[in-house]
Amino acid sequence: MIALIRSRLTNWTVFIPILAVVLLVLTWGRDLSGVAVALVAAFLAGAVLAAVHHAEVVAHKVGEPYGSLVLAVAVTVIEVALIVTLMISGGEKTQSLARDTVFAAVMITCNGILGLSLLIGALRRRVAVFNSEGTGGALATVATLATLSLVVPSFTTSRPGPEFSPDQLAFAAVASLALYGLFVMVQTGRHRDYFLPVTSAGRLLDGDGDAHADPPSTRTALASLGLLLVSLVAVVGLAKTVSPAIEAGVAAANLPQAFVGVVIALLVLLPETLAAARAARRDRVQISLNLALGSAMASIGLTIPAIALASIWLEGPLLLGLGGTQLALLALTAVTGVLTVVPGRATVLQGGVHLVLLAAFVFLAASP
Repeated sequence: MIALIRSRLTNWTVFIPILAVVLLVLTWGRDLSGVAVALVAAFLAGAVLAAVHHAEVVAHKVGEPYGSLVLAVAVTVIEVALIVTLMISGGEKTQSLARDTVFAAVMITCNGILGLSLLIGALRRRVAVFNSEGTGGALATVATLATLSLVVPSFTTSRPGPEFSPDQLAFAAVASLALYGLFVMVQTGRHRDYFLPVTSAGRLLDGDGDAHADPPSTRTALASLGLLLVSLVAVVGLAKTVSPAIEAGVAAANLPQAFVGVVIALLVLLPETLAAARAARRDRVQISLNLALGSAMASIGLTIPAIALASIWLEGPLLLGLGGTQLALLALTAVTGVLTVVPGRATVLQGGVHLVLLAAFVFLAASP
């Protein structure tokens, strides 16, 4: 028993999240020196790695597709809290923060995480294999959510500029929640097998597909779930703590204000990116795609309703509609995603195409 307690206490995945939260409390709301920013960044990286570890423990216990759902929802809930907090304290410059962050999350997940997963899977097995029925349904849901929430506001006429009227915002919020809830029911219920990993021969792998390791105990899984939430709080909180330094760096580099949202989204989505890459290396590409598209879906389906509710107290307009360049990138992402998903098989070419789309998004965000 003493050896078990000692091993738990010396396990870095246990004490790093706790120390990161302590550091978050000590640095919250303070001006940080260069040394303090470096320390926060180091613990931020450690919290990201710890979050990935604990997410994999939980995923192994509950099986797929529940495991990928846990990480996607946990990250998104805390991301929503971060957006609302920044909008409340940021004033006029944050009127488009929700749009910029959600769009960045969609591009990072649907091009970055998805493309990286396909590339790793294809390099490992020559061809990355996944379930086209489940992945196609997820992509269709993401495209619908993105269009209703980020595209339609640019074309409505009730309000000047790319914003919804209160009634339109309420409809978009209810529709987003309904679609996300329906998808979760399908993913975890009657069509759960559409989201399970498959072999190159098309055979389903139930659970997490790992036949060489016993699932962790319930006690271990619950401990990892708690530490996962602690890690995610640390990730998002420390990302907010270093955001002034990021904003100063963006301003010094003469980059647009919207690029801050891109940097924050990249930091917040690191746990899902690393978890998806690990799953792809284990030839579980479907789990990686569940993470990518599930995160994009949760980012829209949970953020828009939360922002709609918060807009009651927020001052100023809520700008949700995308600009011309962003609309073109979103349309290209949707078309490319469909062509990638329909066959249920992908090579390094498809992975490379999506990664190039991500690079184009980041470049055009920096140089619009």
